[in-house]
Amino acid sequence: MEFERDRIPTSTSAIDITFIGHGTLMIEYDNTVIHIDPWSNLADYSMLPGADVILITHEHPDHLDTAAVKRLVKNTSQIVCTQSCYSKLKKITEKLHVLKNGETINAAGIPVQAVPAYNLKLPFHPKGRGNGYILTLDSVTLYIAGDTENIPEMKNLQGIDIAFLPMNRPYTMTPAKVADAAVAFHPSILYPYHFGKTDTTQLTALLKDTDIDVRIRNMA
Repeated sequence: MEFERDRIPTSTSAIDITFIGHGTLMIEYDNTVIHIDPWSNLADYSMLPGADVILITHEHPDHLDTAAVKRLVKNTSQIVCTQSCYSKLKKITEKLHVLKNGETINAAGIPVQAVPAYNLKLPFHPKGRGNGYILTLDSVTLYIAGDTENIPEMKNLQGIDIAFLPMNRPYTMTPAKVADAAVAFHPSILYPYHFGKTDTTQLTALLKDTDIDVRIRNMA
């Protein structure tokens, strides 16, 4: 099983990002393994390293897959999730942390902040129900947006080095909305993800005159 991977240097080590697909990522840093929205449709999780931290953005089945979580969880694993995910995940582990938008936690030594993720008008992702997450790994700040549109809270973010923004209408954003958000909070590196059949070249064209490094990986 081969996935695309990127390595991002930090002041002391490196961040390894594995692009599993859709909204699913694996991030490794300083011997800590972080799985984000693991989904069995995309990977055989018995072949991947167990999780020190699992982040679940919301309760939809392509983001909350208890079979994948069971494969990854260890005695020491910590799961960070929303209240809407709690009832399913509490059956797997007691090391479960429910975060509301704006709350923070230190999970396995990693600072994690939950931030809003919602649709502005459409009903797919109501405000206050889902989370995006901001992680600080050494000197690098990562923003995993979850299923969201270009909401005001996103545009007001500061100091984001790496951003993962969803691009799949009608559920999340068009390329134009992703570009609008990226220009507002200006990450150094932008990965569109969860983009389905969206034409990613539209996004690269919209941001070609900026200094944002748009990286297209296999995250359909």
